[in-house]
Amino acid sequence: MTPTPHRTNPRPQATNAHPLRFGYGTNGLADLRLDDALALLADLGYDGVGLTLDHMHLDPLAPDVAARTRRVARRLDALGLGVTVETGARYVLDPRRKHGPSLLDPDPADRARRVDLLIRAARIAADLGAHAVHCFSGVLPADPTHLANPAHLADPAAPANPAATADPAEDTAWKRLAETLTPVLDAATHAGVPLAVEPEPGHLLATLADFHHLRRILGDPPALGLTLDIGHCQCLEPMPPADCVRAAAPWLRHVQIEDMRRGHHEHLPFGDGEIDFPPVLEALAATGYQALTVVELPRHSHAGPHFAAQSLPFLHRAARAIPAGAEGSTP
Repeated sequence: MTPTPHRTNPRPQATNAHPLRFGYGTNGLADLRLDDALALLADLGYDGVGLTLDHMHLDPLAPDVAARTRRVARRLDALGLGVTVETGARYVLDPRRKHGPSLLDPDPADRARRVDLLIRAARIAADLGAHAVHCFSGVLPADPTHLANPAHLADPAAPANPAATADPAEDTAWKRLAETLTPVLDAATHAGVPLAVEPEPGHLLATLADFHHLRRILGDPPALGLTLDIGHCQCLEPMPPADCVRAAAPWLRHVQIEDMRRGHHEHLPFGDGEIDFPPVLEALAATGYQALTVVELPRHSHAGPHFAAQSLPFLHRAARAIPAGAEGSTP
């Protein structure tokens, strides 16, 4: 990989009063080589990158992934970029099934492939010095009758979650999710990198309430954290996004951000949706969150450099609109 000259312009800060750190996701720069994408983000002034493990960037299944990871780690360090590792690549495991197989697949061998990917991701995250490794539950299988019932994972002391227990097949899916995540959490613990589960619209684990249901089933393991997508909060949470940030604060390990409209799961550039961002960033600053807040525009790779250039000034303006002193408050 050909080194890019280290830039000499200082990275602009969102605001001295509110030390939020912004990144951009490589799933929105899929048409760029990874080295070019990292250099672009550094030149634009981003503090870090949300690195999606995928065949076009850092392939987690490549035989020389360890050597590639070391090269990327050196590049991140040279550019002064922080990193979080994301695992939402569409076809990294199966060229025919988007995001497949999942942790909920009927076939144990397929579930094991997703578990293996996440364990690899935890090791890569540790080697990169990432602040978290992200994952999601997946959707319920098309034929839920294939779900096995690992009854030993039930937590009789956990309060009932009506959304998760109204359907026996769905209740079994929660137990399967807990079973498949257990070795991933062990790997994350060993790697010293928190696992940040993302509530995803349409998935089994879709909301903050669902995250807490999983947390209770698993016994609240220290390695289990939360990825909060601000657009998803606007899309389907009962609370406004700023209130979601405050409610999620104790478990917050990774943040994704973009615009969105109520009831429509479509990641939009800033200003094209309905979110009022200064209150969201104010709430985030007040929690003391210090990891990356990553712009998530995976369907805009066709113009990725343009949207990367537009997004950071928008976030800086929104951060400057935070009232003075808000960073010292608590949720």
